[in-house]
Amino acid sequence: MQKIATVQAQLGRFESLKSKFDDLAILAELADEEDDEHAISECMEQIAALDAAISRIELANLLSGPYDAANAIMAIHPGAGGTESQDWAEMLMRMYSRWAERSGYRVEAIDVLPGEEAGIKSATLIMSGQNAFGYLKGERGVHRLVRISPFDASARRHTSFASVDVVPEMGEEEIEIDPSDLKIDTYRSGGAGGQHVNKTDSAVRITHLPTGIVVQCQNERSQHSNKETAMRILRGRLASLALEQQEKELAAIRGEQHEIAWGSQIRSYVFQPYTMVKDHRTNIETGDVNAVMDGEIDEFIEGQLRLAAQSANRGVC
Repeated sequence: MQKIATVQAQLGRFESLKSKFDDLAILAELADEEDDEHAISECMEQIAALDAAISRIELANLLSGPYDAANAIMAIHPGAGGTESQDWAEMLMRMYSRWAERSGYRVEAIDVLPGEEAGIKSATLIMSGQNAFGYLKGERGVHRLVRISPFDASARRHTSFASVDVVPEMGEEEIEIDPSDLKIDTYRSGGAGGQHVNKTDSAVRITHLPTGIVVQCQNERSQHSNKETAMRILRGRLASLALEQQEKELAAIRGEQHEIAWGSQIRSYVFQPYTMVKDHRTNIETGDVNAVMDGEIDEFIEGQLRLAAQSANRGVC
């Protein structure tokens, strides 16, 4: 059903583009006949808009993975460094939430554990919408921040790290899980949430015994809801693990020795002594760190998608 919906969405975009192109052709012909400067100016604006729409479709065509059309489940974890890294993890959570909202995706925070003083100890978000996983899968890895610490009375420069993982949200019919492979534990939730959170064993931790994958959820009020959410995350993790294994096997067939960069540093965000955000895979960089932290990361996402497509094409050749 998901593949059918994807094809229908693509056909709809192409039909919309054709309609806009036909209207623009008529407008351009009239503007030329009447030598109307206002109409010519309007034509130029519509040409720019049409060009941007075509670019978006070209970008969407780069999403050829089996789960690219799926919703995305994103997990963010701070590195060592206590409050510094926890604050950085929360900044990343806001950045991706803003990007998702700008892109028309629905954002659901399903498991957020606040830090002791500031920031977060962990967060799991679901971005729902067409191609969410396809666009965000390239964000997996370690993100590095360099800034003057707001938590350091001596105003020294600090380097903080946080990891981002992204997996597709899978339905029960797509990923089958044997109940006997699961160990399910319940415990009392921690963090914010009022008295109810601490008085009931509503939090759920699920261990997938064959792989050792552990997922947990504690944000929902009921144990049942937390279990359902944890299972959504587990299905995504298992699907991602299968994809990773396929990539390793293909690399071995091609004789490639590169490491799949699930845990490597992919991007640096420098606030001081200068401002720069640089992607270490594509070498794309910008000095407008405020815009990036406000969710304007399309340039980085597009650059990584094009790089991945080029690498795949070289592998086919």
